[in-house]
Amino acid sequence: MNRAPTTAPPLHGRAVELATVERLLAAARTGRSAALVVRGEAGIGKSALLAYATAAATGMRVLAQTGVETEAELPYAALHALLRSAGAELDGLPDAQADALRVALGLAAGPPPDRFLVGLAVLTLLAELAADRPVLCVLDDAHWIDRASAQVLLFAARRLGNEAVVVLVAARTGLAPDFPAPGLPELTLSRLDDAAARAMLDAEAGDLPRRVRDQLLREAAGNPLALRELPAAHRAGRAPVYPLAPPEAGRGGVAPTGSPVEREFAARIAALPAAARTALLVAAADGTCDTGVVLAAAERLGATPADLEVLERERLLTFTSGCMGFHHPLIRTAVYGAATLPAKRAAHAALAEVLDERREHDRRNWHLAASSFGPDERVATALEESAVRARERGSHEAVAAAYERAAALTAPGPEWVRRMVAGTEAAAEVGHREWVGRLIGSTTPHARDPAHRARLALVEARLADEADEPELTHRLLLDAVGPAASAAPRLANEMLLWAVEAGWSARDRGMVERVLAVAEDLDLPDRAHLRAHVAMATAQLEDDPDVPLPPARVALAEVAGCQGPGAPRPTASLAGWHLVTGDDAAALALAAAAERESRATGALGALPRVLSALAASRWHLGHWNDAAAAAADGLSIARDIGQDRAVGGLVVVQAHLAAATGDEVGLAAALAEVDGRRPTAASAGTAASARGLLDLGAGRFDVAADRLAEAVAGPGRPRALPGLVEAAVRAGRPEQARAAARRFTRWAEHTGQAWARAVALRCRALVAPDDAAEALFAEAVALHRLDGAHLFARARTELLLGEWLRRARRRSEARAPLRTAADAFAELGARPWAERAHAELRATGETRATTAPDCGALAELTPQELQVVRLAAAGLSNRDIGAQLFLSPRTVGYHLYKAFPKLGVASRAQLPGGWPPLRSGGLAGP
Repeated sequence: MNRAPTTAPPLHGRAVELATVERLLAAARTGRSAALVVRGEAGIGKSALLAYATAAATGMRVLAQTGVETEAELPYAALHALLRSAGAELDGLPDAQADALRVALGLAAGPPPDRFLVGLAVLTLLAELAADRPVLCVLDDAHWIDRASAQVLLFAARRLGNEAVVVLVAARTGLAPDFPAPGLPELTLSRLDDAAARAMLDAEAGDLPRRVRDQLLREAAGNPLALRELPAAHRAGRAPVYPLAPPEAGRGGVAPTGSPVEREFAARIAALPAAARTALLVAAADGTCDTGVVLAAAERLGATPADLEVLERERLLTFTSGCMGFHHPLIRTAVYGAATLPAKRAAHAALAEVLDERREHDRRNWHLAASSFGPDERVATALEESAVRARERGSHEAVAAAYERAAALTAPGPEWVRRMVAGTEAAAEVGHREWVGRLIGSTTPHARDPAHRARLALVEARLADEADEPELTHRLLLDAVGPAASAAPRLANEMLLWAVEAGWSARDRGMVERVLAVAEDLDLPDRAHLRAHVAMATAQLEDDPDVPLPPARVALAEVAGCQGPGAPRPTASLAGWHLVTGDDAAALALAAAAERESRATGALGALPRVLSALAASRWHLGHWNDAAAAAADGLSIARDIGQDRAVGGLVVVQAHLAAATGDEVGLAAALAEVDGRRPTAASAGTAASARGLLDLGAGRFDVAADRLAEAVAGPGRPRALPGLVEAAVRAGRPEQARAAARRFTRWAEHTGQAWARAVALRCRALVAPDDAAEALFAEAVALHRLDGAHLFARARTELLLGEWLRRARRRSEARAPLRTAADAFAELGARPWAERAHAELRATGETRATTAPDCGALAELTPQELQVVRLAAAGLSNRDIGAQLFLSPRTVGYHLYKAFPKLGVASRAQLPGGWPPLRSGGLAGP
């Protein structure tokens, strides 16, 4: 419920916490945003700290909302209440964001919005509100906020920058539901120390004898709410020696409920007149601040407005600006926990009647469910209707909860299974693995219909895939495809394509080939498409060097020809296959198109995989700063939505970028994340490859050879082979170098890519006799120029040619390729490699400095600033840039403000179209 600003009580022993809040508010008044999650046990002072912040937020706009248990399953209920005073500003949002938020809040009809597009809309809305004056957003009892609201609010909070917005969230620890908030700073309130607790008790109950205060101090054990409430209990004669059970436990349905403070509230409630207790229970069952609904329902059970007045006098309920609330959240916990089941059912039934008259169908349905006992098909059908409406609003959490509750009210049988399967699928959309696991465990033993069993297996496969468990994904898909084949052959084909990708991720040729065998047995249509995927995967996994590999272009063309219209997820998959077969330029074009589609439609769920392909293609092509930007952006989103597989691919790019640039700290951070993850076949060799690249650039050839040999030990890892050739040659291991050169040459011929054939020629030159090496080097350089991309690979070829020429005592001829290499390495920011090139140049007698003139300014930009500058140079407004990058327009403006001085420009007007140029600073891409 929305709680109006109140005068905060004095907070003893919280000087550090108060200073933290004051610092956040002061920062907001200077235009800086922040978010903080306050955690602690019941009664520890979370609400008091939020009340202090609200009272201290002079000159700020305050949005406040308290989570309530009865609305925890209503999609976007908390968000609707929080933003109800900001309806006018909603019209100023970009159309896609405004439409998504209106649908989520039930203000308009439309297709289900992506929940992260809703989050972006909330972020933009908060920024728009803060343009007038700073905003304080207060969320109390966040553990009861519906999951849809929590996700979008946390998404927005994590992206606050310079919007002058402070988000304060309070969540209870202990028996309350967990409230995960990864990525946000946290403040845990501990119990008061003895001095602070005594000072507070003296202030609350200085009139009580010292002996009594000492006893109450012991009983309160540093809990501020207990210190405030126990003196009143003593004066009322309820706690001469505390704690005691409430008087005559069981009278009026009262029973002890948890903490001493809750028991005290329960005792106070037990002393009320029966009608007042009824009104209080109805208020607790409702959980909103709608006084009219509560009073109308309470009157149906014999209460009157006078009973609400009693509750206000007893400091149990508060009324502010027509909004009813509990004096403290624990009062609601106490009254609802102490009520008998018949009393609770009667309260919910009365509320359902009132809400039915008001045509608030979803709230009515949940109250009907709470009032039901045993199977009730009428209520189950109503809840299923609520699930349909929740899906239309894009809240899969509410869909899952409604289907699960509907199933609980359904008699055992096919309808029960159908509803549980639907709930399981919706829960999987949320990525809530524990919830899904519980639903699957409950449903699978009773699912007899093959289609239901297939759908459950698909859910398990999806979770396994997102958790980067390809072997489990593959097994689940093949187990499920048989039941799906006859009823849904198109779906079965998609499942088999997915299984091919799982086999490739596991680097297991047998797994890949089993997919085609299953397809042939099932006689599925469109097997040509599947054969093309299998051909690509098995070609990469063929580890017999004497077996020629088929041309990759043939399989790729067949796969692309069967590709449907450009949805982001399948387009990203196709981009991934182009990367596997060395066609990095086509991968970049596909990934960039998928990124544009994802951002234009707000399909944030597809973005991590898209950005993984985009970052990898930019890394290979030499657009390193753009690769770093894509990787950072993708990781931020992937961690937000729990896509572990995408996290793994993005961290690999970060690790190799750090290795190539000599950033040992960045490499250690990236590899720490790699090492902390469950090892997979796809990640095997990642650490060795990245560390080997760092060693190779630094000239530590023996160590590099060992590490790179480890990196290429299995099939499907060809890109580290050229480094192994170079390291092995310099370490005096010719046989190892020749074997690696043969492997890479075979793969390069398979790809048909000019860059790969150029690198293969370089590898052959390194292991060839001197009389053959020069021609091979020359042909390699010519092919690199034909390719026109892959700047790092080309620079390495030029460096190795220059080193070969210098060792052949042809120092003057060596200078040209070494200069070219040094300039390219400097442009890329590949510091160790640039130092190697400069050292070689000095050995030839060269003394001039070699730099890339435009590299320095761009290198100073952060990845986020690079993305913003690129889009600003293309003519996009701050609002359009924010919509693409999931930032607020104000944060976009801040990034430009920070970037312009680094670039030596004063405004966006000085950024010419198409700037920065390709490869300069690595900023590139369609």
